[in-house]
Amino acid sequence: MDNLLQVRDLTVQYHTANQRPHSAVDGISFDVASGEVLGLMGESGSGKSSLALALLGLLPTASTQVSGSVLFRGQELLARPERALQQIRGAAVSLVFQEPGISLSPMMRAGEQIAEVIHAHRRWNWRQCRTEAEQMLARVGLTPTARIFAAYPHQLSGGQRQRVVLAQALACEPALLIADEPTASLDARSQADFIALLRSLKEQARISILLISHTPEIQASLADRLLVMKDGRIVEEGDFDELYRNPSDAYTRLMLRRSKRARNSRLYGEPVFAEEQLAR
Repeated sequence: MDNLLQVRDLTVQYHTANQRPHSAVDGISFDVASGEVLGLMGESGSGKSSLALALLGLLPTASTQVSGSVLFRGQELLARPERALQQIRGAAVSLVFQEPGISLSPMMRAGEQIAEVIHAHRRWNWRQCRTEAEQMLARVGLTPTARIFAAYPHQLSGGQRQRVVLAQALACEPALLIADEPTASLDARSQADFIALLRSLKEQARISILLISHTPEIQASLADRLLVMKDGRIVEEGDFDELYRNPSDAYTRLMLRRSKRARNSRLYGEPVFAEEQLAR
């Protein structure tokens, strides 16, 4: 498969007054192939979110220094000006955060926020943008679309809000979706439903996904390959099944083996959580 994204020696350093620079990401290299779901797993503070933000130039330039190379379809993203990156974000590469409130304005109706993304990149008239937004709502399983389109975010459930955010991210048919802990704010049932939706999109649209999650069950249900991140570095990578059977790093072994349900998640193609989680 062709590599859609190539990351080489990516380093992210945070600078604070009167303190030495802190490397949140330390010389990371990896590829994402076309149509592949690459899982990135690590505990909180390992640098996963810093990596995701750095890929799209979303870190504050005053307090961070990003170096290395990020090639998307052969074009260097780190060297592109902000205006050029704005044309890429949401159109060619989209990012889904773990908290829908980051992406959704409480003052706008849900459907309008999807339509605005389409209008920003395609310059269609509003009627076309609205029609496309309604189709995206249906595509991510939000019906009746007219009611969801007209609702404000606070009138929707957490799972519905996250699906609206996903509809935003997919509205312009990006080649790469970066999903940063996309189910962290959801209950176990909504998590399973959301991951099933991502799996369906992967199979139908052949979209590439960089799936950032510390949860083995979620990675097992979606990831083709897995990167394991600790203290800003990749400590192990490879096919998920192989890493689960025979992890060479103690940190990987700890993260994967403590979840006996990860194997069932792999077998059944959706996250398998504990019964007490699903009952909450």
